[in-house]
Amino acid sequence: MTLEEFKRKFQELKKQGFVKTLRNGPTGIGFTFETLMGLKEDNLAEPDIDDIEVKAHRENSSSMITLFTFNRKVWQINPLEAIKRYGSYDNNGRLGMYYTMALTPNSAGLFLSVNEREISIQHTSGEVIAIWQLSALAERFSQKLPALLFITARTEERAGREYFHFYRGQLMRETSQELLADLFRGGYLLLDLRLHDRGTRARNHGTGFRTFEDKLPLLFKKIEDI
Repeated sequence: MTLEEFKRKFQELKKQGFVKTLRNGPTGIGFTFETLMGLKEDNLAEPDIDDIEVKAHRENSSSMITLFTFNRKVWQINPLEAIKRYGSYDNNGRLGMYYTMALTPNSAGLFLSVNEREISIQHTSGEVIAIWQLSALAERFSQKLPALLFITARTEERAGREYFHFYRGQLMRETSQELLADLFRGGYLLLDLRLHDRGTRARNHGTGFRTFEDKLPLLFKKIEDI
């Protein structure tokens, strides 16, 4: 499907008003939209239209979405040593660092520091644990999501079934390290550490960069209503 075909079909769908979900549960909105538009469900795995990904979103939903993971050459100390110094035990007695980082220190004394060039995880002692260049994060984001068709729907319930009115579409492109820095400072872009002690080494599931669905437009420099 070309972008022009998508725009035409979307205008037709808008005119239908509320349509009944084709699948119950949280994934119903994406499945319903993609089915009615003739798109293949892919869970943000690959672009749907040329280089453009499609994301359907419930109005006012603040669900979390993982944008990408990134760890390359960021650790300033050995990850296993970091776990031993600053990790905590989970319910299974496993030592790890499963933290959502914020600008204020957590119980382990770790916090996120942001400037115009980079974000870092630091300890209140002054030790720097890891550093991510914002330019590298912007490049990684652009690789994963070069453009996004963000579709918003009003929702209502009728006789126990959810209905959607897909009423707004926004074509969004391009990010920048300045935007990312502002979003980290505002608490809209989050960093999740996800690693634990495997005895002789750290098992790292990938540092996740996440945001809230309704904040996705804040990540882009260019937004066009369709």
